[in-house]
Amino acid sequence: MGNLATHFRSCFFRIPLPVLVTGVAGVAGYNAFHYFRGLWGDQVIGQRPVNNWRLSGPGIEACNLEDRDGMRRLADKYRFRSVLSCGGSCALKSCELDPAMARRVNVIGVESLLDALEPWPQRLVHLSIDLVFSGTASGNHVETDPVDPVTVYGRTMVEGEALIAARRPDACVLRISLPMGISFNGHAGAIDWIQSRFAKNKPATLYYDEIRTPTYVDCLNDAIIRMLQSDHHGIFHCGGPRKLSLYQIAQVVNRVGGYPPELLQGCLRKEAGPVPPRAGNVSMDSGKLLRTLEWQPFVPWPLDPQHVPTDPEWHFRRQPNERGSAAKLRQVLYQKPQIPDWDVSSGGPE
Repeated sequence: MGNLATHFRSCFFRIPLPVLVTGVAGVAGYNAFHYFRGLWGDQVIGQRPVNNWRLSGPGIEACNLEDRDGMRRLADKYRFRSVLSCGGSCALKSCELDPAMARRVNVIGVESLLDALEPWPQRLVHLSIDLVFSGTASGNHVETDPVDPVTVYGRTMVEGEALIAARRPDACVLRISLPMGISFNGHAGAIDWIQSRFAKNKPATLYYDEIRTPTYVDCLNDAIIRMLQSDHHGIFHCGGPRKLSLYQIAQVVNRVGGYPPELLQGCLRKEAGPVPPRAGNVSMDSGKLLRTLEWQPFVPWPLDPQHVPTDPEWHFRRQPNERGSAAKLRQVLYQKPQIPDWDVSSGGPE
Protein backbone atom coordinates (compact mmCIF):
# COMPACT_ATOMS: atom_id res chain seq x y z
CA MET A 1 0.00 0.00 0.00
CA GLY A 2 2.67 2.47 -0.96
CA ASN A 3 0.15 4.79 -2.58
CA LEU A 4 -0.64 7.64 -0.15
CA ALA A 5 -4.25 8.04 -1.34
CA THR A 6 -4.88 4.31 -0.89
CA HIS A 7 -3.34 4.43 2.57
CA PHE A 8 -5.58 7.38 3.51
CA ARG A 9 -8.70 5.58 2.28
CA SER A 10 -7.70 2.40 4.14
CA CYS A 11 -7.65 4.43 7.37
CA PHE A 12 -10.73 6.52 6.61
CA PHE A 13 -12.80 3.50 5.56
CA ARG A 14 -11.59 1.28 8.42
CA ILE A 15 -13.81 -1.65 9.35
CA PRO A 16 -13.36 -4.44 11.91
CA LEU A 17 -10.73 -6.82 10.49
CA PRO A 18 -10.21 -9.47 9.27
CA VAL A 19 -13.09 -9.49 6.79
CA LEU A 20 -14.60 -12.37 4.83
CA VAL A 21 -16.15 -11.81 1.40
CA THR A 22 -18.23 -14.77 0.26
CA GLY A 23 -19.21 -15.40 -3.35
CA VAL A 24 -16.16 -13.86 -5.02
CA ALA A 25 -17.09 -15.61 -8.27
CA GLY A 26 -19.94 -13.12 -8.72
CA VAL A 27 -19.62 -9.53 -9.88
CA ALA A 28 -20.37 -7.86 -6.54
CA GLY A 29 -18.17 -10.22 -4.53
CA TYR A 30 -15.32 -10.25 -7.05
CA ASN A 31 -15.06 -6.47 -7.20
CA ALA A 32 -15.53 -5.97 -3.46
CA PHE A 33 -12.84 -8.55 -2.68
CA HIS A 34 -10.24 -6.88 -4.88
CA TYR A 35 -11.18 -3.40 -3.67
CA PHE A 36 -10.93 -4.51 -0.04
CA ARG A 37 -7.60 -6.27 -0.69
CA GLY A 38 -6.27 -3.00 -2.07
CA LEU A 39 -7.22 -1.31 1.19
CA TRP A 40 -6.43 -3.95 3.81
CA GLY A 41 -4.24 -6.56 2.13
CA ASP A 42 -4.10 -10.01 3.69
CA GLN A 43 -6.72 -9.05 6.26
CA VAL A 44 -9.27 -9.77 3.49
CA ILE A 45 -10.28 -13.34 2.66
CA GLY A 46 -12.50 -14.40 -0.23
CA GLN A 47 -14.60 -17.58 -0.45
CA ARG A 48 -15.30 -19.28 -3.76
CA PRO A 49 -16.92 -22.63 -4.71
CA VAL A 50 -14.58 -25.62 -4.82
CA ASN A 51 -15.28 -26.41 -8.47
CA ASN A 52 -14.34 -22.88 -9.62
CA TRP A 53 -10.66 -23.81 -9.58
CA ARG A 54 -9.64 -21.13 -12.09
CA LEU A 55 -10.45 -18.47 -9.51
CA SER A 56 -7.36 -18.60 -7.33
CA GLY A 57 -4.77 -16.31 -5.84
CA PRO A 58 -3.72 -14.70 -2.55
CA GLY A 59 -6.55 -14.62 -0.05
CA ILE A 60 -8.89 -16.92 -2.00
CA GLU A 61 -10.21 -19.91 -0.04
CA ALA A 62 -12.02 -22.78 -1.81
CA CYS A 63 -15.06 -23.90 0.19
CA ASN A 64 -18.70 -24.41 -0.77
CA LEU A 65 -21.01 -22.21 1.26
CA GLU A 66 -23.34 -25.13 1.98
CA ASP A 67 -20.42 -27.14 3.43
CA ARG A 68 -21.11 -26.51 7.10
CA ASP A 69 -17.94 -28.18 8.39
CA GLY A 70 -15.78 -26.45 5.81
CA MET A 71 -17.22 -23.03 6.58
CA ARG A 72 -16.80 -23.66 10.29
CA ARG A 73 -13.12 -24.49 9.76
CA LEU A 74 -12.71 -21.31 7.69
CA ALA A 75 -14.29 -19.17 10.40
CA ASP A 76 -12.24 -20.85 13.15
CA LYS A 77 -9.03 -20.29 11.17
CA TYR A 78 -9.48 -16.54 10.64
CA ARG A 79 -12.00 -15.45 13.33
CA PHE A 80 -13.56 -12.84 11.06
CA ARG A 81 -14.79 -9.60 12.58
CA SER A 82 -16.61 -8.43 9.43
CA VAL A 83 -18.45 -10.45 6.80
CA LEU A 84 -19.80 -9.41 3.42
CA SER A 85 -22.15 -12.15 2.23
CA CYS A 86 -22.35 -12.15 -1.58
CA GLY A 87 -22.67 -15.89 -2.17
CA GLY A 88 -25.34 -17.70 -4.14
CA SER A 89 -26.46 -18.64 -7.62
CA CYS A 90 -28.05 -15.86 -9.67
CA ALA A 91 -28.35 -17.91 -12.89
CA LEU A 92 -32.08 -17.53 -13.50
CA LYS A 93 -32.51 -20.45 -15.88
CA SER A 94 -30.32 -22.84 -13.89
CA CYS A 95 -32.24 -22.04 -10.71
CA GLU A 96 -35.57 -22.52 -12.50
CA LEU A 97 -34.56 -25.91 -13.89
CA ASP A 98 -32.94 -27.10 -10.66
CA PRO A 99 -34.79 -25.67 -7.65
CA ALA A 100 -32.95 -28.04 -5.29
CA MET A 101 -29.62 -26.56 -6.39
CA ALA A 102 -30.96 -23.03 -5.99
CA ARG A 103 -32.15 -23.74 -2.46
CA ARG A 104 -28.92 -25.52 -1.53
CA VAL A 105 -26.79 -22.58 -2.60
CA ASN A 106 -29.04 -19.60 -1.81
CA VAL A 107 -30.73 -20.82 1.39
CA ILE A 108 -28.72 -23.64 2.94
CA GLY A 109 -25.59 -21.66 2.07
CA VAL A 110 -26.87 -18.78 4.22
CA GLU A 111 -27.72 -21.20 7.05
CA SER A 112 -24.25 -22.70 6.86
CA LEU A 113 -22.60 -19.28 6.94
CA LEU A 114 -24.64 -18.22 9.96
CA ASP A 115 -23.76 -21.47 11.76
CA ALA A 116 -20.06 -20.93 11.07
CA LEU A 117 -20.11 -17.37 12.37
CA GLU A 118 -21.95 -18.03 15.62
CA PRO A 119 -18.93 -18.33 17.97
CA TRP A 120 -17.34 -15.07 16.84
CA PRO A 121 -18.84 -11.56 17.16
CA GLN A 122 -18.75 -9.84 13.80
CA ARG A 123 -20.49 -7.27 11.63
CA LEU A 124 -22.56 -8.92 8.89
CA VAL A 125 -23.77 -7.31 5.66
CA HIS A 126 -25.73 -9.60 3.33
CA LEU A 127 -26.49 -8.82 -0.31
CA SER A 128 -29.93 -9.65 -1.67
CA ILE A 129 -31.54 -8.59 -4.95
CA ASP A 130 -34.28 -6.46 -6.52
CA LEU A 131 -35.78 -9.63 -8.03
CA VAL A 132 -37.56 -10.37 -4.75
CA PHE A 133 -40.25 -8.26 -6.49
CA SER A 134 -42.29 -9.30 -9.52
CA GLY A 135 -42.21 -5.86 -11.09
CA THR A 136 -45.92 -5.98 -11.88
CA ALA A 137 -46.48 -2.71 -10.01
CA SER A 138 -45.03 0.63 -11.08
CA GLY A 139 -41.54 0.15 -9.65
CA ASN A 140 -39.88 2.54 -7.21
CA HIS A 141 -40.12 -0.21 -4.61
CA VAL A 142 -39.49 0.66 -0.99
CA GLU A 143 -38.41 -1.75 1.73
CA THR A 144 -41.93 -2.18 3.15
CA ASP A 145 -43.43 -3.32 -0.17
CA PRO A 146 -44.54 -6.97 -0.07
CA VAL A 147 -42.19 -9.33 -1.87
CA ASP A 148 -43.67 -11.41 -4.70
CA PRO A 149 -40.86 -12.98 -6.76
CA VAL A 150 -41.70 -14.71 -10.05
CA THR A 151 -38.57 -16.89 -10.17
CA VAL A 152 -37.06 -19.68 -8.10
CA TYR A 153 -34.00 -17.46 -7.70
CA GLY A 154 -36.10 -14.64 -6.26
CA ARG A 155 -37.95 -16.97 -3.89
CA THR A 156 -34.73 -18.44 -2.52
CA MET A 157 -33.34 -14.96 -1.99
CA VAL A 158 -36.46 -14.10 0.03
CA GLU A 159 -35.81 -17.20 2.14
CA GLY A 160 -32.24 -16.07 2.68
CA GLU A 161 -33.43 -12.64 3.83
CA ALA A 162 -35.80 -14.29 6.30
CA LEU A 163 -32.99 -16.40 7.75
CA ILE A 164 -30.85 -13.32 8.30
CA ALA A 165 -33.74 -11.48 9.97
CA ALA A 166 -34.55 -14.40 12.27
CA ARG A 167 -31.02 -15.34 13.31
CA ARG A 168 -29.07 -12.11 12.95
CA PRO A 169 -31.44 -9.17 13.54
CA ASP A 170 -28.35 -7.00 14.03
CA ALA A 171 -27.24 -7.63 10.43
CA CYS A 172 -27.80 -5.41 7.41
CA VAL A 173 -29.40 -6.69 4.20
CA LEU A 174 -28.70 -4.63 1.08
CA ARG A 175 -30.97 -5.32 -1.89
CA ILE A 176 -28.86 -4.52 -4.93
CA SER A 177 -29.80 -4.35 -8.60
CA LEU A 178 -27.27 -4.87 -11.40
CA PRO A 179 -23.71 -4.24 -10.20
CA MET A 180 -21.86 -2.82 -13.19
CA GLY A 181 -18.27 -4.03 -13.19
CA ILE A 182 -16.01 -6.76 -14.47
CA SER A 183 -16.68 -10.42 -13.71
CA PHE A 184 -14.10 -13.13 -13.21
CA ASN A 185 -15.25 -15.38 -16.05
CA GLY A 186 -16.21 -12.61 -18.49
CA HIS A 187 -19.85 -13.73 -18.61
CA ALA A 188 -21.33 -13.31 -15.13
CA GLY A 189 -22.02 -9.58 -15.31
CA ALA A 190 -24.65 -7.77 -17.33
CA ILE A 191 -22.07 -5.82 -19.32
CA ASP A 192 -19.87 -8.86 -19.82
CA TRP A 193 -22.67 -11.05 -21.18
CA ILE A 194 -23.96 -8.40 -23.57
CA GLN A 195 -20.48 -7.44 -24.73
CA SER A 196 -19.49 -11.08 -25.23
CA ARG A 197 -22.36 -11.50 -27.70
CA PHE A 198 -21.53 -8.36 -29.64
CA ALA A 199 -17.79 -9.09 -29.67
CA LYS A 200 -18.50 -12.44 -31.35
CA ASN A 201 -20.78 -10.71 -33.88
CA LYS A 202 -23.77 -12.51 -32.38
CA PRO A 203 -27.15 -10.91 -31.70
CA ALA A 204 -28.35 -10.17 -28.18
CA THR A 205 -32.04 -9.92 -27.34
CA LEU A 206 -32.99 -7.85 -24.30
CA TYR A 207 -36.31 -6.81 -22.78
CA TYR A 208 -38.00 -3.46 -23.24
CA ASP A 209 -40.05 -3.87 -20.06
CA GLU A 210 -37.66 -5.22 -17.42
CA ILE A 211 -36.54 -2.13 -15.50
CA ARG A 212 -33.60 -2.09 -13.11
CA THR A 213 -31.58 0.45 -11.10
CA PRO A 214 -27.93 -0.42 -11.91
CA THR A 215 -24.91 0.80 -9.96
CA TYR A 216 -21.22 1.17 -10.61
CA VAL A 217 -19.39 -1.39 -8.43
CA ASP A 218 -17.13 1.42 -7.20
CA CYS A 219 -20.13 3.17 -5.67
CA LEU A 220 -21.53 -0.09 -4.31
CA ASN A 221 -18.22 -0.90 -2.62
CA ASP A 222 -18.17 2.41 -0.74
CA ALA A 223 -21.80 1.99 0.35
CA ILE A 224 -21.01 -1.52 1.62
CA ILE A 225 -18.02 -0.25 3.60
CA ARG A 226 -20.15 2.43 5.23
CA MET A 227 -22.63 -0.24 6.31
CA LEU A 228 -19.85 -2.52 7.58
CA GLN A 229 -18.61 0.41 9.67
CA SER A 230 -22.05 1.05 11.16
CA ASP A 231 -24.55 -0.77 13.34
CA HIS A 232 -27.51 -0.13 11.01
CA HIS A 233 -29.65 -3.21 10.67
CA GLY A 234 -32.57 -4.48 8.62
CA ILE A 235 -33.27 -4.20 4.90
CA PHE A 236 -32.05 -1.32 2.74
CA HIS A 237 -32.53 -0.81 -0.98
CA CYS A 238 -29.20 -0.17 -2.65
CA GLY A 239 -29.90 0.79 -6.25
CA GLY A 240 -28.66 3.62 -8.43
CA PRO A 241 -30.54 6.83 -9.21
CA ARG A 242 -31.10 6.07 -12.92
CA LYS A 243 -33.75 3.55 -14.05
CA LEU A 244 -33.02 1.66 -17.26
CA SER A 245 -34.54 -1.27 -19.09
CA LEU A 246 -32.36 -4.22 -20.01
CA TYR A 247 -32.76 -3.13 -23.63
CA GLN A 248 -31.50 0.37 -22.80
CA ILE A 249 -28.53 -1.08 -20.93
CA ALA A 250 -27.67 -3.11 -24.03
CA GLN A 251 -28.02 0.03 -26.17
CA VAL A 252 -25.40 1.72 -23.99
CA VAL A 253 -23.00 -1.23 -24.26
CA ASN A 254 -23.57 -1.47 -28.01
CA ARG A 255 -22.86 2.17 -28.77
CA VAL A 256 -20.08 2.85 -26.26
CA GLY A 257 -18.38 -0.39 -27.32
CA GLY A 258 -18.65 0.53 -31.00
CA TYR A 259 -20.47 -2.66 -32.01
CA PRO A 260 -22.80 -3.01 -35.02
CA PRO A 261 -26.18 -1.60 -33.93
CA GLU A 262 -28.18 -4.24 -35.78
CA LEU A 263 -26.85 -6.91 -33.40
CA LEU A 264 -29.13 -5.59 -30.66
CA GLN A 265 -32.67 -6.91 -30.69
CA GLY A 266 -35.49 -6.17 -28.31
CA CYS A 267 -38.73 -7.78 -27.22
CA LEU A 268 -41.36 -7.66 -24.53
CA ARG A 269 -41.22 -10.17 -21.70
CA LYS A 270 -44.44 -11.84 -22.83
CA GLU A 271 -42.82 -12.57 -26.21
CA ALA A 272 -40.00 -14.55 -24.60
CA GLY A 273 -40.11 -18.20 -23.58
CA PRO A 274 -41.64 -19.32 -20.29
CA VAL A 275 -38.30 -20.31 -18.73
CA PRO A 276 -37.07 -18.42 -16.91
CA PRO A 277 -39.96 -16.10 -16.03
CA ARG A 278 -38.97 -12.45 -16.19
CA ALA A 279 -39.72 -9.69 -13.73
CA GLY A 280 -41.00 -6.31 -14.89
CA ASN A 281 -40.30 -2.94 -13.30
CA VAL A 282 -38.28 -3.83 -10.20
CA SER A 283 -36.68 -0.40 -9.86
CA MET A 284 -35.95 0.49 -6.26
CA ASP A 285 -36.25 3.65 -4.19
CA SER A 286 -33.04 3.85 -2.14
CA GLY A 287 -34.13 6.85 -0.10
CA LYS A 288 -33.97 4.98 3.21
CA LEU A 289 -30.31 4.13 2.63
CA LEU A 290 -29.44 7.71 1.66
CA ARG A 291 -31.22 9.13 4.70
CA THR A 292 -29.47 6.63 6.96
CA LEU A 293 -26.01 7.30 5.55
CA GLU A 294 -26.68 11.05 5.20
CA TRP A 295 -24.78 10.70 1.95
CA GLN A 296 -25.39 9.81 -1.69
CA PRO A 297 -22.97 6.98 -2.56
CA PHE A 298 -24.25 6.51 -6.09
CA VAL A 299 -23.74 8.42 -9.31
CA PRO A 300 -26.03 7.50 -12.22
CA TRP A 301 -25.00 4.62 -14.47
CA PRO A 302 -23.90 5.57 -17.05
CA LEU A 303 -22.54 8.80 -15.63
CA ASP A 304 -22.32 10.85 -18.84
CA PRO A 305 -25.77 11.97 -20.05
CA GLN A 306 -24.64 11.60 -23.67
CA HIS A 307 -24.47 7.83 -23.07
CA VAL A 308 -28.11 7.60 -21.97
CA PRO A 309 -30.53 6.24 -24.62
CA THR A 310 -33.39 8.51 -25.59
CA ASP A 311 -35.39 6.10 -27.79
CA PRO A 312 -35.21 2.54 -29.20
CA GLU A 313 -33.15 3.65 -32.23
CA TRP A 314 -30.69 5.79 -30.25
CA HIS A 315 -27.76 3.38 -30.69
CA PHE A 316 -28.04 3.64 -34.49
CA ARG A 317 -27.54 7.41 -34.54
CA ARG A 318 -23.80 7.90 -34.21
CA GLN A 319 -21.79 10.99 -34.95
CA PRO A 320 -19.35 10.84 -37.89
CA ASN A 321 -16.35 11.12 -35.56
CA GLU A 322 -17.79 8.87 -32.84
CA ARG A 323 -15.52 5.93 -32.09
CA GLY A 324 -16.67 3.32 -29.63
CA SER A 325 -14.34 0.60 -28.39
CA ALA A 326 -13.95 -2.08 -25.76
CA ALA A 327 -11.38 0.17 -24.07
CA LYS A 328 -13.87 3.05 -23.87
CA LEU A 329 -16.49 0.68 -22.52
CA ARG A 330 -14.12 -0.33 -19.71
CA GLN A 331 -13.34 3.31 -18.95
CA VAL A 332 -16.89 4.64 -18.65
CA LEU A 333 -19.13 1.64 -17.93
CA TYR A 334 -17.11 -0.85 -15.88
CA GLN A 335 -15.90 1.78 -13.45
CA LYS A 336 -17.09 5.14 -12.30
CA PRO A 337 -15.35 7.85 -14.36
CA GLN A 338 -13.22 10.22 -12.30
CA ILE A 339 -15.11 13.13 -10.76
CA PRO A 340 -12.88 16.22 -10.33
CA ASP A 341 -14.69 17.58 -7.25
CA TRP A 342 -14.73 14.30 -5.31
CA ASP A 343 -14.45 15.20 -1.63
CA VAL A 344 -12.68 12.33 0.18
CA SER A 345 -13.25 13.87 3.61
CA SER A 346 -17.01 13.53 3.26
CA GLY A 347 -16.90 10.25 1.35
CA GLY A 348 -18.86 11.60 -1.58
CA PRO A 349 -19.16 14.26 -4.24
CA GLU A 350 -19.61 17.85 -3.14
